[in-house]
Amino acid sequence: MNDDDPRQVVELLKAEHRRLDDEINGLIELGAADQLELARLKKRKLLLKDEIQVLSDRIIPDIIA
Repeated sequence: MNDDDPRQVVELLKAEHRRLDDEINGLIELGAADQLELARLKKRKLLLKDEIQVLSDRIIPDIIA
């Protein structure tokens, strides 16, 4: 895989975002996580979302027609 291809990086980040979402939901359902751990995971998830958006904007520029 070419790390310079933003599309591949976006797909990897999306997969990590989904994994974190599943982990957060699983911990909430089990009641097995403390609030600090959940906050850490949610923060990481938000950072991934921001990074995905930045890369997506680079792939598909906002062009006003």
